[in-house]
Amino acid sequence: MIDNLIDSLIADAVELKPAPHPFTLSLQWLGVAAIYLALSFALFGQRPDLAAQFHQPWFTAEIAALLCILVATSLSAALLVFPDLHQLRGFAFAPLAAFVLLIVVLFFAWQADTPPALLPVHSFECTISIALFSLLPAGGMFFVMHHFASTHYRWAGSVALLFAFSVGALWLRLFEVNNSIVHVIEWHYLPMLAIGVTGMWLGKKILKW
Repeated sequence: MIDNLIDSLIADAVELKPAPHPFTLSLQWLGVAAIYLALSFALFGQRPDLAAQFHQPWFTAEIAALLCILVATSLSAALLVFPDLHQLRGFAFAPLAAFVLLIVVLFFAWQADTPPALLPVHSFECTISIALFSLLPAGGMFFVMHHFASTHYRWAGSVALLFAFSVGALWLRLFEVNNSIVHVIEWHYLPMLAIGVTGMWLGKKILKW
């Protein structure tokens, strides 16, 4: 009787696919983000003075810092979906260092902006554009993360939304003709504070199990 029960349970067992390593998951998200950006530039183009802008050291440093944030947040989000952070707790806090780097770069860029570049005629439209561009990567990340068992769902949601918003910020910085660092700080990067808080709320709603 017991042998029959065991055989029945074995026959009904569903083979579970092993979860990907966090590094693999992070690379997958970065790859999808790269394809998303490439398609966007192919469809809508990029700022016409982009090549000249990369001769400006602080613009180049800002783009490099944004790329660091993308890598750091993708890796952190991939670790935070595992209850034990895959025993790589230190890497989960990598976004903190990346954001400190961005703040330092923006400070020196602001100091070097003398005389200040003219402010664009628009303001909050940039924040809205970044947020709308971020919807697709944010939705994709939350869909994938929902299938894991995060016990750090608030931080996971926050980091995931910051990753998506950073994709949008990178896109707009390479698309919009705008040299005002004051505008960039105010309408591109400061909204990240609200995005981080919103991500914590979404994490609790979507990722809690």
